[in-house]
Amino acid sequence: MKRTVYFSCLFVAVISVHTVSAQSLFKKLKDKVSEKINPKTDNSSSDNSNNNASNGKPANKVGGGLTNTAPPDVKAEMADAESAHTAKKYSDARYALSQALMGVEIQLGNQILKSLPATSDGLDANASKDVVMSTQWGWSNLSIQRVWENKNDKQMTITIGNAGIYAGLAAMYFTNAAMVETNNNKQNFKQTRVKGNKAIIQYENSTGYTLIVSLGQSSMIVWECVNFATEQEVMDTANSFDIDGIKKMLGEQ
Repeated sequence: MKRTVYFSCLFVAVISVHTVSAQSLFKKLKDKVSEKINPKTDNSSSDNSNNNASNGKPANKVGGGLTNTAPPDVKAEMADAESAHTAKKYSDARYALSQALMGVEIQLGNQILKSLPATSDGLDANASKDVVMSTQWGWSNLSIQRVWENKNDKQMTITIGNAGIYAGLAAMYFTNAAMVETNNNKQNFKQTRVKGNKAIIQYENSTGYTLIVSLGQSSMIVWECVNFATEQEVMDTANSFDIDGIKKMLGEQ
């Protein structure tokens, strides 16, 4: 009897750990996506004042911040890389090549952004919130974001990520979510598919629906849907996008 009770308790404990782990991984995944597009900054004057007071420095009260710079010129950077290589300035050649790759990523991101619809599910795209960025030198660090909204507080944000960290966290989450679903635990998230692609959907009262679709080895799309009426509305909206076209542009199979 004691042996049976012991194994029953152990089974419940294992399921609980996997449940918490899956939810934790989902949060980490969403946080990584958010941080990728919207890195945390602290411009609070009160916080700055407190920090400066502690180290004896005056608080900064003027300054216009940094201006946006144009994306790297791919052809010019390639030419610089070739010249540096010929001169055996390999560090300079490497830097120029990394800048060229960054320029290509941004061009690709803009191409994908242009392929996205101007309207979706009765929502209009807000061009002022469009984002295309490459966060590191080199390939596979591309992030793209577009926001659709209306005057009734209904909003949809799509983030397209081409980075290993996205796919790695998603793979971990899928594994844990499968364990949870196998044991019939009622959750606010579940696995699904969008046009044949593996996906995860979650609902929270405070944030609405989040749908994450894996596109391949290193890419994914995240839909964040606020004030959508039902799960089916989210799925229908996601299915209206040209996911195969996006996969093709990203080079995913």
